[in-house]
Amino acid sequence: MNIQIFGTKKCNDTRKAERFFKERGIKYQFVDMKEKGMSKGEFNSVANANGGLENMINWKGKDRDCLAIIKYIAAEDKLEKVLENPQVIKTPVVRNGKQSTLGYQPDIWKGWN
Repeated sequence: MNIQIFGTKKCNDTRKAERFFKERGIKYQFVDMKEKGMSKGEFNSVANANGGLENMINWKGKDRDCLAIIKYIAAEDKLEKVLENPQVIKTPVVRNGKQSTLGYQPDIWKGWN
């Protein structure tokens, strides 16, 4: 398994995901989205695995102004705006090769080999 966890240090679900893999002795790479964010390729890969860009966005997030802009700008501009503002992405984003989940999903992770 090649696990990557994209999230923030303050996110409770991200910390729970890290604990899930730690408790099972599974190595993972943590990527702090406040410091690094996701590349366009990483984001597109995860978005495709999770039903598209709209599903990647935490519409209940705190940054209401940014979410409003993303909701109403042209479709071709949404990806750039989301990548510029990683705080609007649902966390944690957990990747295992081509597989990926959004949020805390231990039942799915247990099935990963």
